[in-house]
Amino acid sequence: MRKVEIYSTSSCHFCHLAKEFFTTNNISFTDYNVGTDTSKRAEMIEKSGQMGVPVIIIDDKDLVIGFDRNALSKLLDIKV
Repeated sequence: MRKVEIYSTSSCHFCHLAKEFFTTNNISFTDYNVGTDTSKRAEMIEKSGQMGVPVIIIDDKDLVIGFDRNALSKLLDIKV
């Protein structure tokens, strides 16, 4: 099973799209709300150098910034 983590906020449209994409494709994920969790926000910035969300990390190595359906499909072996 793939390890998928998403750093998001509750008001982020693209975060919602990414989580819907994972759910639709039966991909389990861990969601960190960086709007309320300051330690996870700091972790996200350290890992990505980004303040914007979503930041998605797959298997502790692949980093996707924003909701990039094609990149996520490729990394997660999802047929588009």
